Amino acid sequence: MSEVAVAEEGPDTPEAVELARQFDEYVVLLYPPEYRPKVDVAVLSAADTRFFVARRGGRALGCMALVRTGPDKGELKRCFVTQEARGQGVGFALLSTAEAVARAQKMLRIQLETGNRNIAALRLYRGNGFRERGPFGGYPADGVSVFLEKTL
Repeated sequence: MSEVAVAEEGPDTPEAVELARQFDEYVVLLYPPEYRPKVDVAVLSAADTRFFVARRGGRALGCMALVRTGPDKGELKRCFVTQEARGQGVGFALLSTAEAVARAQKMLRIQLETGNRNIAALRLYRGNGFRERGPFGGYPADGVSVFLEKTL
């Protein structure tokens, strides 16, 4: 199996749009409509956002966005790995790249919100030093969202 390569790409490319479609299909299986994330391409295309795509052999297998939310902090959004690529290090490769970029941009911490039923995501983040925290950035404490943070 070849190595996973992660690069910054536009969130509006056909492959990124397809990853977003698959993400939307995945969360339909986990959560009722009121708990599904709404992130559009305009948000992911903003100047303060870096969007990464993971590939193996040229094929897009996952994505993640890093949004600067303050002078020394950022938020991870839209992390997704395709069904076929789960458990193969794609999420870790995306997370490692986002963390390296955050450090290079002098961010001291990164935060994220994910759902309590997304076991793979929770395992990835908790296994890589993220700790639970309270709601941030306007997210409600709804009993479904899990809020995590990591000091870099």
